Amino acid sequence: DMFRRVFDLSLNRNHKIIVETGTSRGKIKFFFLKKYNWKDGMSTIMFANFAKFIDGHLHTCDISKKNINNAKKFTKNYLNFITYYVDDSLIFLNKFDKMIDLLYLDSFDGHNPAVASEHQLNEAKIAINKIHDNSLILLDDKGSKTNLSIDFLINEGLKIIYETKYQVLLSKKFN
Repeated sequence: DMFRRVFDLSLNRNHKIIVETGTSRGKIKFFFLKKYNWKDGMSTIMFANFAKFIDGHLHTCDISKKNINNAKKFTKNYLNFITYYVDDSLIFLNKFDKMIDLLYLDSFDGHNPAVASEHQLNEAKIAINKIHDNSLILLDDKGSKTNLSIDFLINEGLKIIYETKYQVLLSKKFN
């Protein structure tokens, strides 16, 4: 499981600063039931839980205020460990002034792979100066958003250390 591997590596590397672009929407499936749609991907709650466990901090950004508000509801037990940003991820990453230990790039829906890939590449170009040798970068939606960013990151000295059908994990350090 990708997230288990990411969290194990992150723990071993003593990570504290987690950045996520593209907050989990947690869409509610039925308007009459408060049941969150786990198929949407619930990375935000997993990162929040992990941030609490390591006494770290999650910075999660989404362009949609509605998505951020939904995330605040299902991460309410972790509010001391999360900062939420309503912004374009490129602007957010440009303004972010800390070194990033764990970066998860999952903004921009992958329905248009060319546009989504260009966006993720631009995120990677901004973030590359905010990572260190121990940082991990996890790219989501392999094949629809990662088409340009993987080559860019490899050319910047990162290596693919693990991949699944849907995600790619990179780092400058192999273990």
